[in-house]
Parts: sequence; structure tokens; C-alpha cells
Amino acid sequence: MDRSLEMAVFAAVVEAGSFVGAVEPLRMSKPAVSRHIHALEERLGVRLLQRTTRRLSLTEEGRIFYQRAKELLSLLDEAEAELRPTQGEPSGTLRINVPVSFGIQHLAPRWAAFMERYPKVKLEVTLNDRVIDLLDEGYDLAVRISRLANSTLISRQLATTRMMLCASPGYLRRRGNPGHPQDLSEHLILSYTNWSGREEWQFDGPAGPASVRIRPAIFTNNGDTTRAIALQDGGIILEPSFMVAQDLQAGRLVELLPDYRALELGVYAVYPSRQHLPLRTRCLIDFLVESFAQVNWSDTPSARPAA
Repeated sequence: MDRSLEMAVFAAVVEAGSFVGAVEPLRMSKPAVSRHIHALEERLGVRLLQRTTRRLSLTEEGRIFYQRAKELLSLLDEAEAELRPTQGEPSGTLRINVPVSFGIQHLAPRWAAFMERYPKVKLEVTLNDRVIDLLDEGYDLAVRISRLANSTLISRQLATTRMMLCASPGYLRRRGNPGHPQDLSEHLILSYTNWSGREEWQFDGPAGPASVRIRPAIFTNNGDTTRAIALQDGGIILEPSFMVAQDLQAGRLVELLPDYRALELGVYAVYPSRQHLPLRTRCLIDFLVESFAQVNWSDTPSARPAA
């Protein structure tokens, strides 16, 4: 039996939530769908789906296989698309969800170039920091900044960013420069909760992992807020390099404890694993990969003592 077809049927059943729901997108009868799933489980020797009269759920083996199957099906679609004659000019609407600060700083300046290259594509860009469900909320693509966990989505990495410990020269002149993460407990801390955790910051230092309990003067889920306070000599921040790189290069902020590395994150374009990815979505993904190919936000000056 065609192994790629088995994978496609399995993925469709999972995404539809039932055998009946997969009938229409697959253009198969329910008995044919059942036969493919049964043959797949027999060949693999494991149960992939738990079936009851009321619901269908993935086993742990099914979850792992689903993720890998989606990746393989996406690669197969991409390989075939590269060999097909041109499909014409991309058109239609693209609904995109992006994080607020990243969307304003690093995506907004790029949209004009995409629109000029693909004038028949209409963009609907939503900015928020909530992790949305692409399928349920009808988005074609999202940009996410994270350690991407196992997911039912397909992803393309655009760049990397690392959490950087920073303060202004004015703050450091007034309060001193910490020499070790433990010294942070004596400083004014501005906590960007989306990225840095609420009350414990962790680092990888010369002697191994190091962590410190902090007592933030402010908690906020918006990094622009904590960055603005830090620029006014208000305290120490731990924020992604894409947010503070220009401030570090200009000397408005100083990197602290450069020997103690904090979390590194990936910047990803994520999208549902659809068997036939629209040309406009494929063009957007390629555009984003191209746009961020040479980006290196972490290439900033090392920490230097406050004057």
C-alpha cells in the first residue's frame, strides 16, 4: 500500500477529529479511510488512535508519528512544487499573526517589499502576544519566538535571538555593575514576563547553570514597557536581543554578565500542514526566510563598565 497515502489519511483523520470528518477532504468513503488507518497500524505494529463511541484521540505513539508524518508530507509537497511549471502569480488574502514588539520593529518595515513583489496578495496582519490556534482562528501563518515544542504545525526557522541582561549606563553609575547573577537580588529588576519568567532567572555560566530569585519592581507582558523604563535608568532587564540590539550598539544600554548566557530562542514561521499549501503562503514563507537570512541581533558590543 502507498505509505505516503497512509500518512495523508492518518493526518486528515487527526485534523478532522474523526473518520467521518476526513471523508470529504480525502474524497474517500468511511470504510476506505478505516482500511488505510488499520493497515498503517498493522504495518507499524502500534496503536496510533484511541477510538471510543464519542471521541478520537492520539496515543503517545500516534502523536509522535503525526508530527513526523506532517513534516514528511510537507517536504513532499515542496519537492513536487519545485518541479511543477509555474502556477501563475500568487493572489488572494493571507491572514498572519505576529508578536507585537517583533511585528512592529522587524516585520512592519518588510511588508512594503512583499506587497511590491506580490501585488495581488492582500495581507491581514494581526499583532498580539497570545499563542493562537491557527486552524481554529483561520490564520494562514504565524511568527512565533520560542523554544518550539512538539507541535502539530510545520515550522521554518527564520532567525535566532537570545535573552540579554541589560541596564543603562546611568543606572549602573548609580547602583553598580553586578559581577554574578546572585548580585541581581540587590538590584531593581524590570520583569518582562513573556520571556524571562516571573521570579527566577536562569543562566549558563562558566561553572555551569546558575539561577537567582529576583524581586521585580514591575511585572509586565510587554517588553517595550520594560525597555523604556530601563532606558530611563529605571533598572535591569532580561529581554530578547532583537529588542535591545540597537540600544546596545548605540550605548544606550550595556550588556551585563556576558559570561552568563540566558535562554536562546528561535524565530519561526509556523503554518498548518495542509496537503496543498497555497502559492501565496509559500511565497510569504520564502520571503521571510530570505529577509532574515543575514540577521544577527546577538552580534552586539560586550559589556563594559559604566563611565
